[in-house]
Amino acid sequence: MSRILLDLADDDIAWLDRLAMEQGRSRAALLREAVIAYRAQAATNWIERGAGYWRDRADVALADSPEGDGV
Repeated sequence: MSRILLDLADDDIAWLDRLAMEQGRSRAALLREAVIAYRAQAATNWIERGAGYWRDRADVALADSPEGDGV
């Protein structure tokens, strides 16, 4: 496992320290868990994440829909 140097705001460090104390864990363990969670979320298919963004917009019609102009 590699080590990194990380700059965080003082209030974020204080929050992280409180959370670590409450959970009986280290800062590093909490940050490792956060990275794992972020990677799992970020790894999802970007097309699936974006599907339906324009579904409620009247000015963006589907090309194969009856109201669409096929463009």
